[in-house]
Amino acid sequence: MSPARIDALELRRLAEESGPTSPDPACACRLRAATSWDSITEERWPAKLMERIGTLRDPSLDEPTFEEFHPHGTRYDSADAPIAVHHFPFNRCEVYRCRNCSLLVLRYTEYGGYYVDHRVRVVDAGLIVEAG
Repeated sequence: MSPARIDALELRRLAEESGPTSPDPACACRLRAATSWDSITEERWPAKLMERIGTLRDPSLDEPTFEEFHPHGTRYDSADAPIAVHHFPFNRCEVYRCRNCSLLVLRYTEYGGYYVDHRVRVVDAGLIVEAG
């Protein structure tokens, strides 16, 4: 079964539900500090704690765009970069929630010529934009 497709409005709702004060900084998921696309190996990914909620990826697109969205001069790795679900890398993300602390995170895999790099970023509801 395919994961549920999540749009910007639903992502914001989910992020607001998780709330800025609910995630426990001592949670075993240890993802709270991942605010700007941190690399995380499969061995470090807290799979037993994470529940996949859905995907931001559009199933009708074979190859989503690599175009980024930075209207205010942020960069890919900026903690304050907007979360624009139709732009890279968000358009390739799965959405997860920690079963223990309710932290909502995005996860995608970066593929290079000779490497695979799993990346994770905490969802900040205030950074979600509906840019198309």
